[in-house]
Amino acid sequence: MTHISKNNARKLVLGAIASSVLSATMVSTASADVVASLRPLAFIAAGIADGVTETQVLLPDGASPHDYALKPSDLKKIKQADLFVWVGPEMEMFLQKPINTLAQNKRLALAEQPNIKALLMAENQEDEHSHSHTDEANHDSDHEHHHHGEYNMHIWLSPEIANFAAQDIYERLLVLYPDQKEKLDVNLRKFKENMTQNDEKIVNILEPAKNKGYFVFHDAYGYFEKHYQLAPLGHFTINPEIQPGAQKLHQIRTQLVEHKAKCVFAEPQFRPAVIESVARNTGVKMGTLDPLGSGLVIGPDSYMQFLTQLSEQYASCLN
Repeated sequence: MTHISKNNARKLVLGAIASSVLSATMVSTASADVVASLRPLAFIAAGIADGVTETQVLLPDGASPHDYALKPSDLKKIKQADLFVWVGPEMEMFLQKPINTLAQNKRLALAEQPNIKALLMAENQEDEHSHSHTDEANHDSDHEHHHHGEYNMHIWLSPEIANFAAQDIYERLLVLYPDQKEKLDVNLRKFKENMTQNDEKIVNILEPAKNKGYFVFHDAYGYFEKHYQLAPLGHFTINPEIQPGAQKLHQIRTQLVEHKAKCVFAEPQFRPAVIESVARNTGVKMGTLDPLGSGLVIGPDSYMQFLTQLSEQYASCLN
């Protein structure tokens, strides 16, 4: 009798363990997250999804959206996402094939949304005020490498577009989680209110930097510069994987002096040696702009923190 009881007890324990494992598996499978291609898009999504579902980012810090190579774990993350948010094929070309396997309601290409498409900045429009006339052969090859068709696709650097992106993400999540409408409504309202307050703060941060000329290495900042009325003198789309030659560095240095630039900005992925060699003996200060918010924790207020951090990076070099 005692022996049977022990067996039954063992069976009950094993059954309970199996049941809990199965339940955990079902929960993890059922609650797939919102996944964003880039960290700043995850910042926006997290503001809307806060308290409803988790937000993950696909590209790790330091990776470039221009030429990232997907890993099997990335493909799994894309496949399991409740909603995958990206800019679109003109920016993250490497994502086009895996994204096409997702159902329409599980993917959101922000640059293709009507409310955002109308705000896209044409590449030649940006070139009118921020095109640097460096060595033509080098510039043409870099231009092809970094530009994304007819429009500037660095849309996450526009506060105005970010508000529309938040609205688009909200509408998708409302369909996916209709029972969470109240929470989603609150999140969208908070996001827009915080964006308005943050915008006023950034205007104050950047006020002393207005009308001060500078050069950037990557033509990613047109939306941000236009919104906050900054005065870029030019950009040099140097591939960080390729060390520029002495002639090109000389041409860049000459332009820095001729235009009386206050600052030349690098990005985290550019080797400091390149920036130092460009700015050496010019009297121009060196700064770093991070257009992807590397290292910032993904949370409901992280997009505002990202824009504030970027504005402080401008101000610290230009003031």
